[in-house]
Amino acid sequence: MKVPVTPLTRPARLRPGARVAVVAPSGPVPGERLEAGLDILRGWDLDPVAAPHVLDRHPRFDYLAGTDEDRARDLQDAWCDPAVSAVMCARGGYGAQRMVELLDWDAMRAAGPKVFVGFSDITALHEAFAVRLGLATLHGPMTAALAFLKAAEVQESLRATLLDPASVRTLAPDTARTLVPGRARGVTLGGCVSLLAAELGTPHARPSAAGGLLLIEDIGEEAYRLDRILTQLLRSGWLDGVAGIALGSWERCGPYDEVRAVLLDRLGPLGVPVVEELGFGHADTAPTVALGVPAVLDAPAAGEGRPSLTLEVPALS
Repeated sequence: MKVPVTPLTRPARLRPGARVAVVAPSGPVPGERLEAGLDILRGWDLDPVAAPHVLDRHPRFDYLAGTDEDRARDLQDAWCDPAVSAVMCARGGYGAQRMVELLDWDAMRAAGPKVFVGFSDITALHEAFAVRLGLATLHGPMTAALAFLKAAEVQESLRATLLDPASVRTLAPDTARTLVPGRARGVTLGGCVSLLAAELGTPHARPSAAGGLLLIEDIGEEAYRLDRILTQLLRSGWLDGVAGIALGSWERCGPYDEVRAVLLDRLGPLGVPVVEELGFGHADTAPTVALGVPAVLDAPAAGEGRPSLTLEVPALS
């Protein structure tokens, strides 16, 4: 019998003046974008600091922000610094899986709960923080990402989640639609679905999504590749017992009618509520959503109301 996903420890919300460390666990970071993102955080009366290697480039692989060892050291040092209240990722890309084994999880656990923010490739770290630290995290924008720099909605969603989390417990955009009707309660988990599939069988991946509310999205995966990814999750048994599924954005994944057909074909037979177009992920106006927090997914039948995802407690304590 699979052990159901359980609520994780929620870190404390941020207070004015809180120090926020910005790290680059994955891809290289444009310096001008980083500075613009740090300025936004300063405007929220936070105290952002960039990690020493955040602007590094790997000497051989230009898709990595510095060496695996330096990227891991930046994250670990930031997390273990008692003056730091939150760690935010500068961008996604690729690389988190290469450095996650280099982190000293015992030392990070001893440092206590802190806020951790990121998405996309950072999904590998969300899973590791859940499994190794038992910590709820935020699937939210990266400091040097264009969407964060340009979209007021993205900024406000993260700001409210960090500083006033009780004010942003419900996600119910106009775009939300029910794919499979019903109502489900569970603990949120998920992220970039291709990363969840890639994490299967690793020491930092949870054994299943049983009892959880799965939040998934992706970018640049054509319909047949999404089919392959979802089929792998199904064949592995990882989706057995999932309570409900919330779908975010599918940027550059091809015509959405094709994507929707794959999602419904692969996920519909699970017989659990499924809501589409909740907006989180790689969309230009994506909201911040909490992972590891008990929530309710409402997927009403057509004409009976708007679908929604509502946290039963604020994302941060």
